[in-house]
Amino acid sequence: MNSKPHILPTDPRQFTARVVIRPKWLEFLASSGYYVDMASKKLVAVFEDQPVRRSWNEAEEQWYFSVVDIISVLTQSENPQVYWRVFKKRLMDEGSSETVTKCNGLKMVAPDGKMRVTDVANVEILLRIIQSIPSPKAEPVKLWLAKVGYERLQETADPELAVNRGRTTWQKMGRSKKWIEQRMLGVETRNKLTDYWADHGISKKEEYAILTNIIHEEWSGLSVRGHKNLKGLRRQNLRDHMVEAELIFTALAELSTRQISESEKAEGLPESEVAAHKGGKISGKAREALELQTGKKIVTGENYLRPRAESKKLK
Repeated sequence: MNSKPHILPTDPRQFTARVVIRPKWLEFLASSGYYVDMASKKLVAVFEDQPVRRSWNEAEEQWYFSVVDIISVLTQSENPQVYWRVFKKRLMDEGSSETVTKCNGLKMVAPDGKMRVTDVANVEILLRIIQSIPSPKAEPVKLWLAKVGYERLQETADPELAVNRGRTTWQKMGRSKKWIEQRMLGVETRNKLTDYWADHGISKKEEYAILTNIIHEEWSGLSVRGHKNLKGLRRQNLRDHMVEAELIFTALAELSTRQISESEKAEGLPESEVAAHKGGKISGKAREALELQTGKKIVTGENYLRPRAESKKLK
């Protein structure tokens, strides 16, 4: 492979997924260090619960990462876009224009779900940027980039490796065997539901989000965002921070939704919304009945975040 620094091609068609990822592996990939956009099936690497968008350059056979996302990881800035804009100017003023010019724009999915242009760079350029930013996370991020930038490419060709990594990752994070089994069962239940949706007229990211939120509100009494706020989560995967009971009722809601969708032959968003309401309510009524009997709330603010001032950690 050419050892010279790579210049990012301007043709976005060169940025494609290297392989087609089958839907049933998506959440396993997510749990093993990837985030997967259900609509685009593109992978996003994750560093300590923070997603970092990336795109595979087919011509160069290497990943390009969102610079702003790396900045966010390093600085924990509330506005990494502004930080990067100011930092770019500083680099230019200091004569490091070569680094800046090799950070080219590419459209990626933004937090609002829309495709927006953001600066991206390969591992080589990112290492130069990281070197210039004072951060206690600089060295961990460098090691992480080397790993996800190169070693994990084999997992896109063999998703079962990611499944095994997911199980190992949960174990290292201190999850119990029972929790892991329930999480994996929930993944399989979720995948069967999304497979049904994909085969019956649901294709847009927004549609998946709408249906998921309907189910969640019906069983838990909270929106997905509301549940994440309760747990003190920002960009983390909500299900990775659920207690066992929350996982079980989530799975019941999605199992019920799929079976109702199949029996009613739901097609398209409007009919799927009806099934989502019905399926979520079944789990919601079961939750209320259990809470009445035990006097304990199923939906909890507990999480698995690393210890911070305002975070609770599950024992």
